[in-house]
Amino acid sequence: MSQLKLWGQPKSINVQKALWSLEELGLSYERIDAGGPFGRVRDADYLTLNPNGLVPTLEDDGFALWESNAVVRYLFARYAAAPLDPADPQARARADQWTEWYSSSFWPNTRVLLVQLVRTPEAQRDRAAIEAARTQVFAAARILEAELSKRPYLAGDRFTWGDLPLGAAAQRFFNLPIERPQLPAAEAWYARIKERPAFERVVDLPLT
Repeated sequence: MSQLKLWGQPKSINVQKALWSLEELGLSYERIDAGGPFGRVRDADYLTLNPNGLVPTLEDDGFALWESNAVVRYLFARYAAAPLDPADPQARARADQWTEWYSSSFWPNTRVLLVQLVRTPEAQRDRAAIEAARTQVFAAARILEAELSKRPYLAGDRFTWGDLPLGAAAQRFFNLPIERPQLPAAEAWYARIKERPAFERVVDLPLT
């Protein structure tokens, strides 16, 4: 078995996606504190692994990989089998599609709401940014709702790595102090995600 190391701090959503993958697959790994309050990411040895100076970075027997969604895909491609890593090309494409959509449509606006409503004192909040992000994320959530009304998971009938990025973002979305539109299918999917022990261990933490 490879010696896996994951550099990153556990409150980062990008690190959590990688941690969730490792835990979901039952892999043995070492996590090394980096990023946020832990620093290290501008040190020369770290920059040789990840020239961006960001987290996470995965090391697998001397192979270094960064970009959290790439880390998720790699771990499941190397260490999982179907159905966690879909064998069907169309199911795999759907997993990939929703991973890209997480990055382009859902998470950016959810992150604005998280920063403004949780991390920013009320007197300093940008109301225009909050309202713009709320509008955009609710529109995205309705797209997610329509998809999940057709199937229980994003790639099909079974949980796959395609559920991880949006699952991590959904943990923020469904815990934000806002009123949300009615999203019964998305809420049912999120409830199924929450039942997974790996999600509970490394993702389902208080918002900060």
